[in-house]
Amino acid sequence: MSGDIRFYGAFKDELGLKTIPSRRIAKDTYEIFIGPQHPGSGHMRIIIKVDGDVIVEAEPDIGYVHRTMEKLGEIRGWIKPIPLFERMAIHDACNITLPYVRAVEKLMGVEAPERAKYLRVLLCEINRIAAHLYGFAIFGIFLGHSTMYMWAMGDREVWIELAQELTGARLTHSYPVPGGVRRDIHDEYPDMVRRAIRYMRKRLEDYRKLFLDNPVIKSRLEGVGVISKKQVVELGIVGPNARGSGVAYDVRLADPYEVYDQLDFEIPVFEEGDALARTYVRVEEIKQSMNILEQVVDWLEKHKGEPIIHESVSSKYGPVHKKVLQEQRRAKLLPLHATMKVPAGRAIGRGETARGEVIYYVESDGGLNPYRVRIVTPSARNAIAFKYALPGHKVMDLPAIYGSLDYFPPESDR
Repeated sequence: MSGDIRFYGAFKDELGLKTIPSRRIAKDTYEIFIGPQHPGSGHMRIIIKVDGDVIVEAEPDIGYVHRTMEKLGEIRGWIKPIPLFERMAIHDACNITLPYVRAVEKLMGVEAPERAKYLRVLLCEINRIAAHLYGFAIFGIFLGHSTMYMWAMGDREVWIELAQELTGARLTHSYPVPGGVRRDIHDEYPDMVRRAIRYMRKRLEDYRKLFLDNPVIKSRLEGVGVISKKQVVELGIVGPNARGSGVAYDVRLADPYEVYDQLDFEIPVFEEGDALARTYVRVEEIKQSMNILEQVVDWLEKHKGEPIIHESVSSKYGPVHKKVLQEQRRAKLLPLHATMKVPAGRAIGRGETARGEVIYYVESDGGLNPYRVRIVTPSARNAIAFKYALPGHKVMDLPAIYGSLDYFPPESDR
């Protein structure tokens, strides 16, 4: 004890034990700082006030990994921001950058060929599955379930390998570009996807037995961290966190893009609004993503050889680049992409990432760089959920609620 401050975590007491700093703010209330460290609270700090071990108030303290991505996107031309923006949600790269590419296409007045749209959806759904498995792995660690961590991380490799086979990169693919995509699939790829789907469907049954139906896990999640449907609407919470509270909102259906309006799939919605419901939403979304993938690879097999890049781009190819496009099905970026100018105007790009809706506002003054780029990420919108989901629960419920929200600080901070 030192004045009105007690030490419990990031420091050491006289016995050399690590302590977390807390501050008494009332007779029976202490303020405790959880974080910032990784992975316990992610790259963020949660400031909680406790009465005993019950949280009476919570405040997410974000911004520890702010990297000025929006401002950097205004000085790096029109192509270089794509790999930059992938770093916001590195395991959901295609979903997080595709709305930016689509906004640029609107300004350019071009539309990707239909085969390119199907290929974009292919990678988006592969990324969605991988991102949910990553979330389950971290969630498992938060709950002290190391087997869940190892299983999910191992199964995530199946989908990362598929992404690498398609794009040449494990995580940061830079696959969609204005006008289309950079690579096509090879003949064996559809069967690779089908094998991955068969494997994952069996694994989800194992996950149910080990994790979802585990009485210990259920007791940690059921009725914990409830967010009502009314709160979700008023606070603007998005993604699985909204659908777990009964709000049936998904950009893929509300404002369809690419070829989602031509595919048959459902949006899982649960009414309970607790940590368990949010977890179930993500499991069901993996199943729906696999249904989408089956339809996409079936279509791609029936429409081989169709263009993957808009003719306004391919028409500028020289003989070598045309040969690469025809024989290897690869659309090379030309030097002119680094110095291209986009007509003046404003455009909005929207998309549904694994964590919810992402929105880009892109403005051009006709120059070499975007005049303005503004990004609203799902984690930025979902951060407010901590303030309302935590109070009334015990401190040991905090990791369970955090994991169920699947909050990703680099995505929020940008």
